[in-house]
Amino acid sequence: MYPQTFKETETIELKTSTSELKEAIISISSMLNKHLSGSIYFGIKNDGTVIGQMVSEQTIRNISKSISDNIEPKIYPKINKILINDKECVLVEFQGNHVPYYAYGRAYMRVGDEDRKLSAKDIEDLILQKNKDKLRWDTEVNEKFNLDDISENKLKSYIKNAGLIYTSKKEVLEKLELIKDDILTNASIVLFGVNPSKYFSLLNLRCATFLGENKASTPLDMTDFDGDIFELMIHAENYILQHINVGMRLEGLYRIDIPEINKDAFREAITNAFCHRDYSIPQEINIAVFKNRIEIINPGSLYEGLTIKDILFRKISKRRNSLIANIFHRVHLVEKWGTGIEKINILEPTVKFDSFLDFFSTTFMRKKIVLDDQDASDQKSDQKIIELISQNPKITIDELMHKLDFSASGVKKIIKTLKEQGKLKRVGPAKGGHWEVIGDNL
Repeated sequence: MYPQTFKETETIELKTSTSELKEAIISISSMLNKHLSGSIYFGIKNDGTVIGQMVSEQTIRNISKSISDNIEPKIYPKINKILINDKECVLVEFQGNHVPYYAYGRAYMRVGDEDRKLSAKDIEDLILQKNKDKLRWDTEVNEKFNLDDISENKLKSYIKNAGLIYTSKKEVLEKLELIKDDILTNASIVLFGVNPSKYFSLLNLRCATFLGENKASTPLDMTDFDGDIFELMIHAENYILQHINVGMRLEGLYRIDIPEINKDAFREAITNAFCHRDYSIPQEINIAVFKNRIEIINPGSLYEGLTIKDILFRKISKRRNSLIANIFHRVHLVEKWGTGIEKINILEPTVKFDSFLDFFSTTFMRKKIVLDDQDASDQKSDQKIIELISQNPKITIDELMHKLDFSASGVKKIIKTLKEQGKLKRVGPAKGGHWEVIGDNL
């Protein structure tokens, strides 16, 4: 029932008798602050020798009262008289999760078999660690939200992709831990909201393309996107593909697109940006396309003191948004092992990561892609596109494809070239914006 040999550890304290009750109470608070539980034996010397002590009902009451009077917050330990080697001893077993615990007005922490006083900073860190999960933005609840704010179609689509069974909106949200005590979390809205921007107007996506190598150069396109996280990730991927060079190669009878930056690499970077951003910062994720590089910047520097060296060489990963990360993991957007950065680095060895102030950036260096003859032949009728846009500045890519009988990639490449040549620019958002022909290009 009890150990044959006794030794003091971080969760076990040995006391000769109740004459050491004050020191025992300090040990109780110390162990609670470190391990949330522990045991105290009275009647055993600190070298493990069982010597026993007189134990009466009054002895038990005195221990209980002293613990109640001198430990805050209150705990309710189990206190029993036990026999060890035919000798009477007292075993006090305790647990609690309301750290920090104070003994005689002071806080202690168990280190080995010692009880060390905590400084004010230590106590602050202990409180922050205790409330870390409660302080996570994605798990916070908000009574402004209701079930009507959640798109049933989005939820059903996700459940299908995750290989789960759809029952009802509320039951699915509960299973995904997106609702607590009938109140929706922040994560539920940014993931499956009908209109996330109604509540979070600055947690969107801002994209821009520049003619030169810095933001002071001529902007060729500036487009803002709104929507849920999954929609924004698709917008981000499509925007990059539309504004970088895409070559072709033949594989048998099929033509394969070859972007100048590995698609899986920048897709992973986009996923990381939305998964690990600091959502408490009211700032959009930014994608900037320059002549020589692409930058993906998200609010939130590396989490809990991580460094670039930690994530690149030590392969250490910490999750700022565990709830969102779990939702991503269910549909295989992220791995629980946190291998995203390593994957990007393998696919694009020249990639650069940076963590600064309250931001994290991933920078891909652009390459020159030589297009094959067939791809080059698609890039025709620049003037025709300009004419069509002049006639209808709100014309869509699909409409241009239909009128010209071009592929989507062909139209997008011509528009990209025209913007880089300063002949065309996009004004306003993707939805509701329009094209503008620059100068005398008709």
